[in-house]
Parts: sequence; structure tokens; C-alpha cells
Amino acid sequence: MRVSSRHISDKTEDQRKVWDLPVRIFHWSLAAAFLGAFVTNRLGVRYFHYHALCGYAVIVLVAFRIIWGVIGTRHARFWNFVRGPAATLRYALAIGRGRARPYAGHNPLGALMVIVLLAALGVEAVIGLFANDEIFNTGPLYGAVSDALSLKLTGLHRQLFYWIAAAVGLHVAAVLFHRLVKGERLVRAMITGRKPSHVVGAHDAIGASRSWLAVVVVILLVGVLAWVVNVSPNAIAFN
Repeated sequence: MRVSSRHISDKTEDQRKVWDLPVRIFHWSLAAAFLGAFVTNRLGVRYFHYHALCGYAVIVLVAFRIIWGVIGTRHARFWNFVRGPAATLRYALAIGRGRARPYAGHNPLGALMVIVLLAALGVEAVIGLFANDEIFNTGPLYGAVSDALSLKLTGLHRQLFYWIAAAVGLHVAAVLFHRLVKGERLVRAMITGRKPSHVVGAHDAIGASRSWLAVVVVILLVGVLAWVVNVSPNAIAFN
């Protein structure tokens, strides 16, 4: 009797590469930077320097992912996974009916979450450049705005964190749903870069990660941010 490839264990089925190395490093680095920003904020004003460094990391990572979404490998590019409202709604309804098909890259709801988190984290980190803790510490661009505007941005910086945390929680819940209900190992795929061949067809698999290009982009972004930060009147240096 012939057994469908969809019922073969991921451990024995052929795997094909879908996520390049830069995307995988970005994903886990962004998670670490966000967690680091939260922890250093909770530890108090003495850790503000480290909180700022985590914010710098978020800015570089988000900027990198936006650029990589244009020049990166196939499944990293926005136009290959971002869908319109109608397609996203159809996918959500298909999940409710148990008929949603697996995608080689991001599914439409996953793509929406990518856009939401990139936008929210980018705004959160940039706002932090102008914020202050109303005690001792200020962001490096605090002097570029009025005290009143800085306070408003500080309040928004604090409030936006909770919305981001809620989105992250929803993202984790979705990953658990895919693992427990649909049997898709999304976490492992974001570590190894590979998914089962019945999900990633031969024409969908990617080749080289183009890591050298990613390194060049990151170096340029770090250089630009370092220059902006270190020439500001309230500079919090990278070192």
C-alpha cells in the first residue's frame, strides 16, 4: 500500500531549504534584543546603557530585514509572501475549517505578523532615541526635540511595548498551534532553515544564503546608526 508523503515523519522525510542564514540569525537576534530590552528596563536606571544598546540592535535588525525583504533570497522577499486583505481573510477562514494548506515560506497570517512586528518594533526603538526616564537618563536624540515632546514620546514608548508583547504572545501561540494541531515544526525550520519536501517543492527550495551580502548591509547600517548616535548631544555610545 502506498503511503502519502504527507504522513511521513519529518525525521525521515527529505528536507529542503527555505530560510536563508541571514533570516534565521535575524529572527533569533531580534527576539534576544527585544527580551534584553525588557529585562534591562525592569532592572532599573543603572542598566539604561544596556537597554539603549538593545534598542540600537533592534533598529539595525529591523532596518536590515526591510532591506533584506527587497534584496534577499526568495522567501525573504516581501512580494513573495505578503498578501492582500482578501487572501489573508480566506486563509484565516480556511484555518477555521481545517482546510488551510501549508506554505513553503510565510503563510498569509504569518506574513501579516511579520509586517506588524517589524513596524511596531521599528517605531518603538526609534521613539526610544528621543525618550527619557524622567530621572537621570535620556535617549541620544533627546536634545533634538522639546521636553514636552520627549515626554509624550516616552509615554508612547512605554505603552507601545505592551502592544508588542501582546503581538509576540499571539505569534508564539500561533507557532504552538501549528506544531500541536497541524504538526508543522516552525521553530525547527527557523533553526535549520529546512522544511519537509511535501511542503517545499523542488522549485520552491533556495540555494545559497548570500550571507556575504547580508554582512555588508549590516556593517553599513551599524556605521550609519553609530554616526547618528555618536554625533548627537546626548550620545550613548555603542561601546
